[in-house]
Amino acid sequence: MKVHHDIDTQTFIRFWLVVIGFGLVGYAVYSAREALIILGTAFFLALILNAPVSRLARIMPGRSRVMSTAIAFVAVVVFIGAFVFLAIPPIAQQLVRFIDTLPTVVSSARSQWEGLNTLIIQYNLQSQVDSGLDALQKSTSGIAAGIGGGIIAGIGSIFSFITAVFLVLVLAFLMLVEAPTWMGRLWRLYDDKARMERHRKIAKQMNTVVSNYVTGQLTVSGLGAVFAGITVFILSFIFNIPSNLAVPAAAITFILSLIPMFGATIGGILIGLVLAFNDIGAAISYLVYFVVYQQIENNFISPTIQSKRIELSALTILASVTVGLYVFGIAGGIISIPIAGCLKVLLDSYFERRSATRSASSKAKINKTAV
Repeated sequence: MKVHHDIDTQTFIRFWLVVIGFGLVGYAVYSAREALIILGTAFFLALILNAPVSRLARIMPGRSRVMSTAIAFVAVVVFIGAFVFLAIPPIAQQLVRFIDTLPTVVSSARSQWEGLNTLIIQYNLQSQVDSGLDALQKSTSGIAAGIGGGIIAGIGSIFSFITAVFLVLVLAFLMLVEAPTWMGRLWRLYDDKARMERHRKIAKQMNTVVSNYVTGQLTVSGLGAVFAGITVFILSFIFNIPSNLAVPAAAITFILSLIPMFGATIGGILIGLVLAFNDIGAAISYLVYFVVYQQIENNFISPTIQSKRIELSALTILASVTVGLYVFGIAGGIISIPIAGCLKVLLDSYFERRSATRSASSKAKINKTAV
């Protein structure tokens, strides 16, 4: 038995207009992703600083929110300046050392192959090995030149990054200063007081979710960074690695640990590779420490600090982080879970209202039937 459905032209056109509208919105969001990243980063920075700024404003003369925000931003700028001053030079030094030692590594590989002449001659591999090592050694200069060219080409990106940081700081400053005024204006627009209180409750829940998650994640990442830096510093006394790698190790751990689920793993691998350029033993020792620390962090530190963490399933977290990383990069990976948490608050509120409406409707029907 075939069922035939008739769809009128108006419904058909409306459906495709909705599909096209969603497509255009998605394309607009993707095209403006850099601006959205700057705005989103500024928003989350404002959320992080909102609590200390509010506390400072209560004790400042005249309860000046501008002055308290300025004090908080001076602390942020000092932190960023200390990071650039302490972390960037050792990373650049390791890059230069890698470029300088690359031809030596190739020559060492050649000498090791020459120690296996019997095996090479037995299988008639001498010509292939020689030609391969010659080509690799000749290409090292090209590799070094390519890295240098990449650094020069990246100067423009550095200026773009500095501009983006400046915009983030300015936007976050203005958000913190003007937020109370704008929120007051927003709530005064409501004529229905019950609706305003409901929306105010939802906004407060979303703010709590984001603030708790961001504060907790910063604390977890900060602890991981401190322990990573201390570990690398201790290893510098045991192995042949420079002690100034401790600060870059802490910085890499802190930044990448902000990405949920696999950010810390990427950071541990990167630090292990940097240490391997200097001493294989140090790299192995650090990776052993990293595996042990991750077990402690995942089972004790993170659950304790994130006691008010966002209640999302593993699938939701992984999907959110994946979409955030692929669409908006590292910043998207960092803010993906708070956004998912806010969407969860909205959905919970919607389902709660629907359930209350259905319950009220059912009671009304029962009372009507009884009458």
